Amino acid sequence: MKRIACSFFIMVIMAGFIQASGQSESEMKAWTEYMTPGEIHKMMASWDGNWEGDVKMWMAPGQDPVSSKANSVNRMILGGRYQESRTTGNFYGMPLEGISTMAYDNSKKRFLNTWIDNFGTGMVFMEGTWDPATKTMEFKGKGLDPLIGKEIPMRQTIKILDDNTQLMEMYSTPEGGKEMKSMEITMKRKS
Repeated sequence: MKRIACSFFIMVIMAGFIQASGQSESEMKAWTEYMTPGEIHKMMASWDGNWEGDVKMWMAPGQDPVSSKANSVNRMILGGRYQESRTTGNFYGMPLEGISTMAYDNSKKRFLNTWIDNFGTGMVFMEGTWDPATKTMEFKGKGLDPLIGKEIPMRQTIKILDDNTQLMEMYSTPEGGKEMKSMEITMKRKS
C-alpha cells in the first residue's frame, strides 16, 4: 500500500512538473519508466538479509590464498531502487569495513556497482550485465593499484547458486601482466 501511495504521490508531482516545464506525455513516460523499480529490482531485493562469507584472496599468481571471514548486511534503499551492502571482516589482523551500492539502470539495461572500504580512499566503479541462463552478473571496471599509482582493469562475477548461496569472484590485470583471480567469496545467507 505504501508503494502505491508513494508512486501516486510521485506521479502527481511529476504531472505538475511536466505542466510547469512543458514536457510531453512521451517525455513523462520515459522518466516514469526510468525511475520505476522493475523485475530486476525485485530480484535484487530477494538478496536482502544477513550473509556470511568465506573469503579467499590471492596476492600474486601461484601463491596460496589468504583465508578470512566476512559478514554483509544487504538492504534495498530509496524505494527499492538500489541495494546497499555493508560488509565487515578481518584481513591480516586488521578490521575491514566496506560499503557497496548496486543499481540496475532501467535505461542502460545494465547493473552498476560501487565499492568503498577503509583499506583505501578511492572508489571502485563497475558496470555489468545479467545472464539469466547462468544466473550470473559480470561486471567490468577499473581499480587503483596503489603500488604503481595507476588504475588497472578489474572484472567481477556474482553467480547466484541458490536462494541462500552466492559466489563472487574478482579478477584483476596487473600492469603488463595477465588477468589473475584475486578474490573469491562464497556467501551464505544467515537470515
